[in-house]
Amino acid sequence: MTEKARCAAFFDVDNTIIRGSTLFFLGRGMYQRGFFSKRDISTFVLANLRYRLTGTENPEEIAKYQNAACEFIGGHNVKEIIAIGGDVYDQYVSPAIWQGTIEIANQHLANGEEVWLVTAAPQDMAEIIANRLGFTGALGTKAEAKDGVYTGKMIGSLLHGKEKSLAISELTKERGIDLSSCYAYSDSHHDFPLLETVGHPAAINPDTLLQIRAIRDNWPIHDFRRARVLKATFGPILARIAAGATFLSPSRKRG
Repeated sequence: MTEKARCAAFFDVDNTIIRGSTLFFLGRGMYQRGFFSKRDISTFVLANLRYRLTGTENPEEIAKYQNAACEFIGGHNVKEIIAIGGDVYDQYVSPAIWQGTIEIANQHLANGEEVWLVTAAPQDMAEIIANRLGFTGALGTKAEAKDGVYTGKMIGSLLHGKEKSLAISELTKERGIDLSSCYAYSDSHHDFPLLETVGHPAAINPDTLLQIRAIRDNWPIHDFRRARVLKATFGPILARIAAGATFLSPSRKRG
């Protein structure tokens, strides 16, 4: 009897695992601790916004974002930033988690499958998130450090677009995992290379182009944004109905 092939599930982070941007949350935490000025963070946020709007279509904007992301933590002590990252997770990331996505990830873990985060955010922050969620590990953009201090330079390329595909291909080869048995989840069409690399791609909270592709190719679509809106809209109404049902329960004595 042939042993069952090992399997892994790969999850994008921003707007797939959490609502919002990991780097923005980290920047907010650093700003609150006096690491830099409003002008510094506004420069980064602008680069982040332009990058998310243009993505793989504009290498120049990717380069700007890459430089901004590196300079963002450059000159800061690694241990100090990691400690801040833990606080940022508790304060901003944890409340922004899509529980529906976590349920999917946990099911993979329950099936004996590995679960990895794959993100353009710094590797150190990605590992904090993965560890807090009990996942196997994380692949993120690697920031260079010397003598325990970030240099402001990057090791390799920004983990974006085709770089995510290359990263999981290398990882699965090292771990003896067949990519055709693997799963990948993302919210963005910029992750087409990631999704196309595995045998089981799926969309979570998809943007328009990803939704079109997912429908065309029969990829599973999970949209937790809609469920959240419905809960916010109808939750109070259903609660009042439930309270009324309890009040009118046959078990209660009637006059």
